[in-house]
Amino acid sequence: MDIIPSLNTLRSIRTTKNEKTFKCFRKGEDHDQPLSPMARLFHEPGSNVYIIGIMGVKTKISPDVFKENLVHTFLKNRRFSSLQVMDKENGSMKWIPTHVNIDDHVIIPELNPKIESPEKFVEDYISNLSRSHIENTKPLWDLHILNIKTSEAEGTCVFRFHHSLGDGMSLMNLLLACTRKVSDPEALPTLPGNNNKSGVAKVASIWSRLGVLWNSFVALFMFVLTALFLQDTKTPMKGSKGVEHRARRFIVRSVSLDDIKMVKTAMNVTLNDVVLGVTQAGFYRYLRGRYSETDDKRADVPDNMRFRATFFFNLRAATRINDYTDTDALGTWGNKIGYSLLPFDIRFKKDPLDYVRDASSIVKQKKSSLEPLFTYFFTKLFIMLFGIKAAGKLNHKVFYNTTLWFSNVPGPQEKITFFGHEVAYIAPSCYGQPNALMIHVVSYTDKVIFVISADEETIPDPHKLCDDLEESLRDIKASAHSQMV
Repeated sequence: MDIIPSLNTLRSIRTTKNEKTFKCFRKGEDHDQPLSPMARLFHEPGSNVYIIGIMGVKTKISPDVFKENLVHTFLKNRRFSSLQVMDKENGSMKWIPTHVNIDDHVIIPELNPKIESPEKFVEDYISNLSRSHIENTKPLWDLHILNIKTSEAEGTCVFRFHHSLGDGMSLMNLLLACTRKVSDPEALPTLPGNNNKSGVAKVASIWSRLGVLWNSFVALFMFVLTALFLQDTKTPMKGSKGVEHRARRFIVRSVSLDDIKMVKTAMNVTLNDVVLGVTQAGFYRYLRGRYSETDDKRADVPDNMRFRATFFFNLRAATRINDYTDTDALGTWGNKIGYSLLPFDIRFKKDPLDYVRDASSIVKQKKSSLEPLFTYFFTKLFIMLFGIKAAGKLNHKVFYNTTLWFSNVPGPQEKITFFGHEVAYIAPSCYGQPNALMIHVVSYTDKVIFVISADEETIPDPHKLCDDLEESLRDIKASAHSQMV
């Protein structure tokens, strides 16, 4: 397993004493830069979110190869080699460059090779990570290497990043910049939709300005109501207060990309429409089971349920893989995401394809509005006017009043290697958010991967939820196939 081409020989790295770093901060010797308002927001109570990146590989992991390559990739990015230090005088936070000891960031636990259930061990290990935070005496990231064979991989890497380092697209860019195609070891992988304009930018040229303004007004009105008092219906999937402080369970489930594409072609919709339709159908199936377990043996879910997802949009003009640094002109780095409040229609539908049709209609309406841009710029304006703490409380209120987070990130279209290790799957997610559930969807080669992040107190059976998503896809696929015949 070779080092990524063109990387230099590993050099010795040491960590400075904290006292020395703070002296440099006071003297201004490190040319410190302030955290952006959006990065600072992720340090507020209720918004202290971490991104988890689970990567299964098809060979045993070589820790030395990983460490050597991390020095020449991750540490080239100033965010991964800087402390985040609070100025006690004005409460601001700044990036303070520091020397990094790579051994402080790469954790390799000793494992019993005779573990009875490797899948359960890996699942429990990642869940235990969500109980902790990274100490601010070092850059806020780490990597856990689990050299234990599971049904899908020979070894598992678990990356953990504080969300202030960047959003999901930034961190996916960083990971993919460290990969190469299996078919061409010198080439970076390709992402679907490279060099295309973002979805938000496209709609302005398709819909009339009047339609966009009306949809934006409705979205703004619902945003204000949600920030003030409008909550989703209390269901078995709605988290209680303090859910952001509880441990999460992370479940990874893969389905066939060809199945999703078949439904897409049959219905003339997008891949995202199909994924959201499958999710709606899976939620109904899961909730029907949960309600049937209650004392009143309710046969179905309640009517007129308010059930919404905070749906995240990438606001960058292009999706492409850039270098490891955070200084590129395309604005790859940072937290450049907006969100929409996406209503789900959770009820029985005789035709399973109606779940996809409803999802397609809702997404078209959301894309033909300025809601993602509004939430992004409104948050920045709110911070300027009322400060970080007030903005943190606003964000927490909006997120808590919805039921779940939903996000998707495009993945590589071909098989890749990461530092010379062939990748079996990629599964990003989060913990620390004020919702009991997050669903993250990522594509990789011929698979679509659903990643569930669930609070077990609220959702004690996340594997059952994954089963329901799979069963819903089978039903939708069968209905689409019969429609094509």
